[in-house]
Amino acid sequence: MVARTQSICRPVGPVAYDCVKLIFVRCGSAILLSEFGEKPVIVGDLVALGANTLCGSQPEGSITFTTLYLDRDYVIDQVFWQYAALLADRLDAQGFADELYSEPAQILHLGKERTGMLMPWLDELVSLSLDGLSPDRFYRMQALLFAVLDVIKPYMKTTQRRRSPTQRRATRPGPPSLRRFAPLRAEARQAAELLRDMPEQRWTLHELADTVHLSPSQLGRVFVDAYGKTPMTYLATLRAERLARLLRETDLPIEVAMREVGWHSRGHAARLFRQCVGASPTRYRQLVRQKALT
Repeated sequence: MVARTQSICRPVGPVAYDCVKLIFVRCGSAILLSEFGEKPVIVGDLVALGANTLCGSQPEGSITFTTLYLDRDYVIDQVFWQYAALLADRLDAQGFADELYSEPAQILHLGKERTGMLMPWLDELVSLSLDGLSPDRFYRMQALLFAVLDVIKPYMKTTQRRRSPTQRRATRPGPPSLRRFAPLRAEARQAAELLRDMPEQRWTLHELADTVHLSPSQLGRVFVDAYGKTPMTYLATLRAERLARLLRETDLPIEVAMREVGWHSRGHAARLFRQCVGASPTRYRQLVRQKALT
């Protein structure tokens, strides 16, 4: 868990973090681009982003915000204990969380007063995490985080999960000593590194699986366990991030830029880019250039 407060006055290109982010707007406003499309945020808004979810911003003047960066596995652990009566183990918790919070990018309108109430807790979290993690500060930071989550939880969009009596009986938790906790597989880390290093390569799931010596179905399972997305969805996120950078920083024609990142069909690339960033490549470049002229 890390907390940081910062102010920006320049556009920030779409970027994805391998953690959950809670972004509290304290001052100013901006236009955000993410899976929810092109949306304005103002003081009193909270942006909740799942792990590996792209988000970019176009400040309207300037914007000040506090961000909580939460390790994805830590969040899954909290969901596990929150719903311990329903879940058999941590592996079940991961799927449950993905289904419960099916929208990976949300804007929550908390309001100025409620957000103002959170500021002392957020400021203390920032102060406690500036020098890195410390066992001595762990419980205080966790208490502050839980206080914040208690306030924002009613605003989170969730998907109703229906369970029959038979399903409920089948998922009673066992004693803690029998719970299964799966470590991050080395093959998943290796596959992610390959995709990050060479997103322009024409990867297929079979080729990636062969490279890390797993079957495609095995790789799919261990990769989703590690990163919350399939390898090909993760690759699309990387390509969208790189394409956004090329559209901002170069004058390459859009089709050329698409090929640079590994997309060779304009229609396919535009659809995936819009899903990840919230705007088409043409619209995204237009927004960047409009901002540069103001």
